[in-house]
Amino acid sequence: RTRIKDLAVSDRQMVEIAKALSKNADILILDEPTAVLTGREVDILFDQIRRLREQGVAILYISHKLDEIKAIADRVTVLRDGRLITTEPVTDVEKDDMARLMVGRDIKQMFPDRAPVEAHDVAMSVRNVSVEGQVRDASFDLRRGEVLGFAGIVGAGRTALMEAIIGLRDRSSGEIERNGEPVSIHSLQDAKKCGIAYLTKDRKGSGLLLNMDMRPNLTLLALEKFGTVILNRKAEEAALANAIEAFDIRAADPKAKVGDFSGGNQQKLLLAKVMETDPEVVIIDEPTRGIDIGTKSQIYHFIGDLTKRGKSVILLSSEMPEMLGLSDRIAVMAAGRITGILEGNDRNEHEIMRHATGISGKQGVSVHE
Repeated sequence: RTRIKDLAVSDRQMVEIAKALSKNADILILDEPTAVLTGREVDILFDQIRRLREQGVAILYISHKLDEIKAIADRVTVLRDGRLITTEPVTDVEKDDMARLMVGRDIKQMFPDRAPVEAHDVAMSVRNVSVEGQVRDASFDLRRGEVLGFAGIVGAGRTALMEAIIGLRDRSSGEIERNGEPVSIHSLQDAKKCGIAYLTKDRKGSGLLLNMDMRPNLTLLALEKFGTVILNRKAEEAALANAIEAFDIRAADPKAKVGDFSGGNQQKLLLAKVMETDPEVVIIDEPTRGIDIGTKSQIYHFIGDLTKRGKSVILLSSEMPEMLGLSDRIAVMAAGRITGILEGNDRNEHEIMRHATGISGKQGVSVHE
């Protein structure tokens, strides 16, 4: 009896999939069905797809996740810029071939190079933050110029922790320091004053104004830069032109509704919107959900450029290659607690899953682990 709007994004998606499966259709079209699902939920979906295929149902499966295409499809069709590029048996096309056909070029380096980060140069400290029923005594340090990944299964408390840090949820306890000084954050405005920005994982629901064009979307978080009583439209247009170039936002008409943009262009606009406030700490939740592999690589390099400029990034991601390819250290959460902070040789999939599933034998760790 729970209202759909009160469900987690992944649970909403499972309801939508169940609704589609209940139609008893001869042809089933699934468009990015696993964009917000966990590995266990993906396995459940794939079992259903295989059952339907055995019953003679024809399935069109649209996805940017090439591992899934290889695992579930019989044939693969690649589209680029509205044109049919090829259709081949999936056994004849490797993932690298699919990626090249999708973007029209070889992706030589998916992830940016990473430089060592000074352990003592701390941009933000979080101590014993708790959110009732969701997070317990979370503590960590974020170093200047690093990408600190946060891994964990759905329900681990990662998003709740970040929303508590930036003032979107009430903290039942805990302290936050920026550059060694305690700060009080109870709203997004407080977070902005402290140089902290948050890029939501739900760009359509809470990140962008889908029925408006690019300009108000870009400048909404930083309106004070463009005037007090009357906005400086020329300054807004100049900022938009800079953002389009800097973030390679590809829109045929900047005055078109943002809801009509591709997922990749929406995500790049959301990143540009957040960076318009010029934050020093950027929290990015699921940065590449539902976007193509070429745009993924672009966003990875955007994140790398942020750290080269001395900014610090907290990355929440459900994609293991993304977590390992971008993060300098990885904090793992399970059941509302940080169960490990992994670096060096411990920063691998096996260790992440041990901590995420609670079999590491730890109930909490020192922030310096």
